[in-house]
Parts: sequence; structure tokens; C-alpha cells
Amino acid sequence: MMTRLYSSTVLGVDGVEVEVEVDFRPMAEKRTFIVGLPDAAVKESGQRVDTAIQNSGLPFQQGVFVVNLAPADLRKQGPGFDLPIALGMVAGAAERDMDASSWCIVGELALDGAVRPVQGILPQIMEARRMGRKRIMLPRANAHEGTPVQGVEIYPVASLKEAWALLTSSVLPPPFTASGREDREAEDKEAAVDFDEIKGQPYARRAMEIAAAGGHNILLCGSPGSGKSMLAQRLPTILPPLNPEEALETSKIHSVCGLLKRGNGLVARRPFRAPHHTISDAGLMGGGANITPGEVSLAHNGVLFLDELPEFRRAALETLRQPLESGQVVISRASGTMTFPCRFMLAAAMNPCPCGYLGDRRRTCTCPPAQVARYRRKISGPLLDRFDLLMEVPAVDPSILASGECSAGIRERVMAARQLQCSRYAGTPFRSNAALSGKALQRHCRLLPESRAILLRAVEELALSARAYDRILKVARTIADLEGSPDIQDSHLYEAVQYRAFEHSLRE
Repeated sequence: MMTRLYSSTVLGVDGVEVEVEVDFRPMAEKRTFIVGLPDAAVKESGQRVDTAIQNSGLPFQQGVFVVNLAPADLRKQGPGFDLPIALGMVAGAAERDMDASSWCIVGELALDGAVRPVQGILPQIMEARRMGRKRIMLPRANAHEGTPVQGVEIYPVASLKEAWALLTSSVLPPPFTASGREDREAEDKEAAVDFDEIKGQPYARRAMEIAAAGGHNILLCGSPGSGKSMLAQRLPTILPPLNPEEALETSKIHSVCGLLKRGNGLVARRPFRAPHHTISDAGLMGGGANITPGEVSLAHNGVLFLDELPEFRRAALETLRQPLESGQVVISRASGTMTFPCRFMLAAAMNPCPCGYLGDRRRTCTCPPAQVARYRRKISGPLLDRFDLLMEVPAVDPSILASGECSAGIRERVMAARQLQCSRYAGTPFRSNAALSGKALQRHCRLLPESRAILLRAVEELALSARAYDRILKVARTIADLEGSPDIQDSHLYEAVQYRAFEHSLRE
């Protein structure tokens, strides 16, 4: 007797439907064969499933079970096939013919029959809906992850016995619905930082506002204690909230990595990722035996903060160059090639020298010039070109420790500027000024001849690259948007050039 059920797995950050066929032949001995390119975790499911069925008191017979996971050319990984395999084996042993074509079933089994949570539920449910499966059976701990997907009914289960009763029931209970607690409100309460905690630093605060308004990458350079990390950590608090499409994109990645908090169906706030400088290439970009997203993808639609930038390995930093331009990272391994999205704002901080006190008015730098040059050369010219704003953050004067504006006030101006960009770039692939390129950059950042002469003179005097020229234009466009100006004025251009002037000293 053969039973056919439907499950799914994750390929990259997308779900892929898997057909689970279970054939049972009564015999004197018990044997289970799992075919369809399973990995070690899937092959081991035979022992888990046998024990779970018997400990759950469900129908069980001696015989040969052949489990086929289709399509056969797709590598199956993870324990999420335990539950559909077990239900197929129980149906075969009970000689129960059933139609499960409307179900997508996912879950790992414990030896006592309990259903354990799995990673990547959100993209799997989205794939199930695309394939026409109207009902989703999943672990109870994963129930909230499925609530953002409209058009499907979520049925969480806690045990194999409960799953069998649900699958064979003629009258289904009401599907799961999220509680009244709002995920966004719950996550907003965790945002315990605010820009009004920054003392002084009016120019750095202005640079952070411009970066947020246009989605620009920013590099902060200053002595220890000047507030570089505090500024970067508060950058997400002035960014616009995630729209539904961005929230779904971000949540898919976090679901695949098992980072969605229990009780939350979607990531409600923009991600802020701050990896340590000892991170590996695979940890930063993604990879591993089973290719998974790295920090650049976990920061998708949010902020990636690299503190102590020169301390990162040069090779790891250079791998950032292509993703920063394309908004995606391609990981190629012998097992396959995966493409992950990674549109993020890059914020970085560094000291001006190894001791950190070069240019400090109160402390003396002890670094020889050659050592300072070696330290700064750790940041390559092409990587510096990827930053739109380079800001020197001086030490805070204790006599002027006045607090500045709160995040809410800054966010209002940022959102107004972003709304202008949204209207301007409607129908194009661009989401912000920082993403502009090619003819779109020329069309939306048009300068008068006099203004162009100013910019060309600045580029020549500061020895900037053609890429830096474009980035000055984008920043000037953002400054104009913050002021509500339809055109880029000379004052906007002068301010934008100031945010590149510090690059010259970093290259010395």
C-alpha cells in the first residue's frame, strides 16, 4: 500500500515542495529505506520515526517501508521530514487510504512522539501556498511563523498522535490565529536606545541623518570614547519602519537561520548586525557545509555595523565590495550555488591610528608615522569608495555635554525624505538615492554647469575617483530631499563634498 503526502524544505532562503511517498509491504522483519538524495539527518529519521510511532501507541506492523522523497535530484536536508514520513508509515500499517493533497506537513519528531520545531518555516509555508496546499501542519513552537502568510490555514501540533488524529479527522478544529499581542509593539519596547543619549557631536548626528535619509554607507573615524559606536547603534532608530514586503523578505532569512523570536511572526524592526572582527568569511558572507546566509544577509533591509574596521581581515573586507554594489551575494560550493539578498546600509567605525589618539586634543598619540600608514592601508581604496559619507568624529568636550534631538524627531524628517524618493523612483528598481546608478543617476541628480564645475574642482583637488564623484551626487540629492528641494543647490553640493574630504587624510 502506498501513501502520498506533501512536505517542503529550504533551498537558500526559498521553500521547495517535496513529495513524500511511503510504500508498505508486510513482512516478517522490519526494514526502512529512504531514497531521494537524503542527507545524514534525513537518513537517521527511520530510527526516530519507528520509535516515535511505537511510543505514541499508533498502528505499527513489521514489514518493509520504502520512503521516496521527490524530486530525486534535489538534496534533502534536515529533520523536518520526520512528521510526514511517520504519518505515511502509520497510514500504511493501518491500511488507511487517505487524501492528503491539501496538506503540507513539516516537523521533527522526538523519540516519545513529541513534535519539535524546525528552521525555515516561513518560506516553506509560502511555497506550500504557491503549490496550492491550503492547510499547513507544523510544530506548535513554529505556529506564529506562519501567521503572516495569507490564504492558508495553520494547524500546529504537539505530538505525533495529535497529528494523526488531525489528519484523519472528518471535522477539523478552527485553524490557529495569532494572539492579540502586537509583534511590532513587543519589539519596539526592546528598542531601549535613542539619539537623545548622544552628547554633543552635532556634525556626526547630521551625517547619520543624511545616511539614514538616503540609505548611504557611512564610515566614522575618531578616538576612543568619541561616540562612534553609540551613533551607529542608534542608526536603526531613525530609519523608516519596514514595509510589508521588506518585513517578509527579512523574516524569511531570519526564519531560515532559526532567529525568529518565539511568538513573533515577522521581524518588526530593521535588523542591526554587529559581527566581531574575528568573524570568518563564511560567517560574514554565508556558506558552510549546508549553505546558510551570513551576516550580510541577516542585515538585509537593515544595518551592518563593523566596529574597529581595520581589525577585520583584509580578505573578509574585500568580499564586501561586490555585495555592496549588487545587493546580493552568490555563494558557490561543490554542493551547489546559492544567491542570498543583502541590501543593507554599511556603517563602520575605526580609530585614526593603532593607539587611537592621533589628533586628540587631550591625549598624545604614541604611534610612529609608518605604523599609522600601515594601519590605515588595511582599508583599501576600492572599499573606501563604497562609503558615501566619511566622517571624522572628534573627542567630546566635557564642557558641552548637551543632549540632542530624540530619534522620533529625526525619523520624521528621514521618512519625509524617503517618501520623496519613493515617489520619484516609482516603477523603477531603485528604493533610495544610494541605489541610483547609470542613466537614472544622471536624470535625477542633474547639475547646472556652474555646480558641475564646483564638483569637478573638488574631485580634482581631493584626488577622488569617478565612483566617489557619483556618491557625492547621491549624497547631495539626499540633502536636497531633506530640505524638500526639487533641485540640487550649490549649498547641498558643498556639504556633500565635505563628507568626502576626510578620505584624503585616510589615504595619506
